[in-house]
Amino acid sequence: MRRPALLLVLPLLLTAGCAAPVADPPVGPRHPSPRGEAFDKRAAEVAEAWRPGPAWSTGYVPLEGPTVLSGDPRFTSDTKTAFEAGWYRAEAAIPPTRVGGEIRFPDGRLTLPLVNAAEAYRQLDQGDPLPCPGRPKRPGRPSPGGPSVEPGPDGWATSATQTACLSLTVTGVTFGAVPVRTSRGTAQVPAWLFTIKELAAPVARLAVAPTAVTPVPQPSAPARPLADGLVGAQNLTAVDDVRMTVGLGVGACDTGITPLVWERPDVVVVGGSVTRGTGDCPAILKLEPVAVTLAAPLGARPVLDVASGAPLSIAPR
Repeated sequence: MRRPALLLVLPLLLTAGCAAPVADPPVGPRHPSPRGEAFDKRAAEVAEAWRPGPAWSTGYVPLEGPTVLSGDPRFTSDTKTAFEAGWYRAEAAIPPTRVGGEIRFPDGRLTLPLVNAAEAYRQLDQGDPLPCPGRPKRPGRPSPGGPSVEPGPDGWATSATQTACLSLTVTGVTFGAVPVRTSRGTAQVPAWLFTIKELAAPVARLAVAPTAVTPVPQPSAPARPLADGLVGAQNLTAVDDVRMTVGLGVGACDTGITPLVWERPDVVVVGGSVTRGTGDCPAILKLEPVAVTLAAPLGARPVLDVASGAPLSIAPR
């Protein structure tokens, strides 16, 4: 006789548990200092001015670049330079294979035109490094029909600031999907996965045709400059639930670098405060990574720069 009673009570408990509301993050937090108050005021204005338009919630607006890593690549200094510069060579032919696919968002699906593997490789490959002394001749980027000989159609890269001379070797390509942060949350996006001999994880080139990508909305921020001692954010390098790593744009001699965050249920605004250096300092902008902890999981909320009002995209590490 007890068993039916238990069966009746259990669904009621489960229903009550599921119905519990999720608390919204508090607006703020407020920063009790003159510099913090200036940040809070501007962050509120940036959030209020945020008007992304209908495509933000219905289209495909990626908040990452089209080349992403599918795992830990175990970079060396040379392979990281090659990845950031887009230096590749192919040991295998890359056929112009066409496939179909769709983007899977947390709130639905969207079918968009895709590029083939050969076109994705052409987008991925940004040229070759200058030859180093003793660097052996190696095959370069293939045409759709097969390999060619370096330097290939891109020619040698001519940047005098690059010292590495390593190209990443493509040994194969497969079609798949990778998680990408978008305006509608993290989506599974079709991608061509290039196997790289020198890396521990494939390099993914998103397969969505450029014509189908909706650009990030133009920033909207107050016209006045930031208050003295405040700095803006340049990018995101990591997002994990309530924690983010943000790149702040600081001066070469700035000290006391402190991240600042302001959030409400639909948007997050980030920036930082610094103590300006005195004396002669180089007039350069330095990217300083800082950790930010949110009051609630980021979810699909955009992260806006307090200086420009622009939504921040994730930069590859």
